[in-house]
Formats: sequence, structure tokens, C-alpha cells
Amino acid sequence: MNLDEIFQVFFTVHDPTTLNRQGADVGTQYRSVIFYANDEQKKAAESIIAELNGAKVYGSSKIVTTLEPLKAFYKAKDYHQNYYENNKDQPYCQMVIQPKIEKFEKVFKDRLKKK
Repeated sequence: MNLDEIFQVFFTVHDPTTLNRQGADVGTQYRSVIFYANDEQKKAAESIIAELNGAKVYGSSKIVTTLEPLKAFYKAKDYHQNYYENNKDQPYCQMVIQPKIEKFEKVFKDRLKKK
């Protein structure tokens, strides 16, 4: 999967037009953000955002996704590793994660590996 495809997934499975919010979750930790490691990644992100805004993919709403340099990466705590796989019966997984997975599988079915 190349960077353009990763951005396609990113902008398909979440709402990049709401500031500091994803679904019922609110706060700066729920902002739409792309952390770039180099200028090439930053330019690619700027390009796709301009393209999506220009095509009015989200109607009259503009993308509020911010671009920030990657300063550090912190691995999630152990209990967050494979969270969905380990907690499929939890309401959050059923109401928030599962619909995103279903959307991903529908839109990107040709990119999925066959079992």
C-alpha cells in the first residue's frame, strides 16, 4: 500500500471535517491529524486535502485535518494492543469500530487479502 492509498483509507473511514471530535468522542485527542515524517509526506497530505476540498467531497464542509511534524511515536499500552480483536463484544467496538471496518471492507474490498 502506498501513501496515496493510506490517505484514501484515512479520509474514508473517519470524518475529517469536525474539529476535535470523532463521533461521540470529543477533545483535542480526537482531532483529525496527519503526522508527517518528511516534506514529501507533508506535500502529499496537502495535495490530497486540496483535492478533496476542491472536489467538495464533504459538501460545503472543509477538511480540518491538521498537518504536524512527527516528533515521537509512543506505542500504545498493552491493553490497547489488538483492542478490537480482544473486545469485539464491547459496545464501543460494535457501535464505533465495526461500522468503520465494514465501510473499509466495502470500499477497499479489492485491496484485501484473500484468506
